[in-house]
Amino acid sequence: MLIIAGSLRVEPAARDAYLSDCSDIIAQARAAAGCLDFLLAADPVEPGRIHVYERWESPEQLAAFRGSGPSDVQTTAILDADVHRYLISGVEAP
Repeated sequence: MLIIAGSLRVEPAARDAYLSDCSDIIAQARAAAGCLDFLLAADPVEPGRIHVYERWESPEQLAAFRGSGPSDVQTTAILDADVHRYLISGVEAP
């Protein structure tokens, strides 16, 4: 299992539009083979920050979904990104 987590920064005034434009991608990811969870969410305190959280069964399934990655419009809107891939060897109840 792997988790993709972190944050993106966009212009505060453009954040809601950015997230709205991502709604189809979120739905496609959630329907993709191997996707256990996929979320892009507005930070409640920092206006230009977007939280990224994805959980996948395998790196191969993530790669199959990703294809060519985000659109040029989405890439241009991202001012900064701090997103990492975490490989998980075990899962336990909290």
